[in-house]
Amino acid sequence: MTTLPLKRPFDALAALAHRALPDDMLALVARLGVASVFFLSGRTKVDGILHITDGTYSLFADDYALPLIPPDVAAHLATYSEHLFSILLVLGLFTRLSALAFLGMTLVIEVFVYPDAWSTHLSWAAILLFLAARGGGRWSLDRVVGIR
Repeated sequence: MTTLPLKRPFDALAALAHRALPDDMLALVARLGVASVFFLSGRTKVDGILHITDGTYSLFADDYALPLIPPDVAAHLATYSEHLFSILLVLGLFTRLSALAFLGMTLVIEVFVYPDAWSTHLSWAAILLFLAARGGGRWSLDRVVGIR
C-alpha cells in the first residue's frame, strides 16, 4: 500500500494537536464558550441581578410565543436557566445536566423562535453534545466531587 507524500506531515501535525489540546482543555474552552453565549443572553433579559424587565415579558408574549407555555412562565424559565446553567458550566458542576438543558433550550429556540438561525444553533449543539457526552473534564468541579 502506497502512502501519500503529505501523509507524514499531517500525521505529525495531528499528533502535535492531540498532545497540545487534550480533551480536558477542550472541555474547559467549550464550557466557557457556550456558557458565555447563554449567560450574556440571560443578562439582556434582566435589570440588576435577576429582575426580569418588562421588555422581556413583551418579547415572550409577542415574538417568542411558545406553544403550551404561558409567556410569563417561559420568560422566567429561560432567564433563570440561562443564568443558572451558565454558572454551573463555568464551574464544571453538573456539566452534563447543564449541557442537556441548553441543548433542549437550543432545540426550542430553533423550532419555535428562530428557525432560520440553524447554523448558529447547530454550532451550539455541537459544543453541547461534546459536553453531554464527555462531561466537564479534569478541570471541573464534577471531577472534584466525583460526578462522572
